[in-house]
Amino acid sequence: METLFLACLTGGILYAIISIVFGDWLGQVFDGALEFLSLDAHSWLSPTALVGSITVFGGAGILLTRYSTFGAAVIVMLALLIAIIAAIAMFFLYIKPMEQSENSIAFSMQTMSGMLAEVLTPIPASGYGEVLVKVGAGFTNQIAASFEGVDIAGGSQVVVVEVKDSTLYVSEISL
Repeated sequence: METLFLACLTGGILYAIISIVFGDWLGQVFDGALEFLSLDAHSWLSPTALVGSITVFGGAGILLTRYSTFGAAVIVMLALLIAIIAAIAMFFLYIKPMEQSENSIAFSMQTMSGMLAEVLTPIPASGYGEVLVKVGAGFTNQIAASFEGVDIAGGSQVVVVEVKDSTLYVSEISL
């Protein structure tokens, strides 16, 4: 039984070392050929949680075997319980917060209605100008026209009223 625990512990440690030291390099060398190994299912099935729990299972099993008087079945059950608790803790304390901290600069033109912007290039009453809109973690420059058909000076604060034909129709606001 100790051989199983030692194999789980050693395998987990080797996986961690190889993925940390050689992970990006191997990904570039094989040019995505190992992409099938990534689990794109639920985040609780991530390799970090799975391999981490297998490693904890091995370590807990070794410690319980050497320092307790329990039988083999009880040791396996306790090591499994400890591994599950460690995986849950790893998910909620590391994996989930890291997922939520990711920023994206992706946006859709249709979601820009109601957003505030700054006029970069003055917008004539019957023409087009340019506005700077903050979307997600970045900024984007977009073509804009006056919604009300009036001149809007550069540097003015505007609100996007409507998006039509990839053009933002904006109205000047006074704050």
